[in-house]
Amino acid sequence: MFTRPSLLLKLEDTCLLIATIFLYHHLHFSWLLFALLFLTPDLFMLGYLHNTRLGAATYNLAHTLSIPIALLLASYFLHSHLASAIALIWIAHIALDRMLGFGLKYPTFFKDTHLQHIP
Repeated sequence: MFTRPSLLLKLEDTCLLIATIFLYHHLHFSWLLFALLFLTPDLFMLGYLHNTRLGAATYNLAHTLSIPIALLLASYFLHSHLASAIALIWIAHIALDRMLGFGLKYPTFFKDTHLQHIP
């Protein structure tokens, strides 16, 4: 197993997904909000309607962990429960995508990701 990076990455993202859902539940955030916002990052795929380069850039912007983690840290210092909830939903979305093999996109083709080429 330790010589199969794809399995390790899926395990890591599974743990991240479970941790964010546990934390979301522990903080008593709204599950309706979770359901409404969970697929929102996928709206950034609309850039593909223009071309693959813009599509990859916008998709990757919404599917990199640095922005929601920064939002989560900011929400802690600003005492914003809504921002915390949004950040956890966003992180959970990214973790599920990566757990399923949907990684960051290359500008060549939608199915070319940093994790694999999706058949």
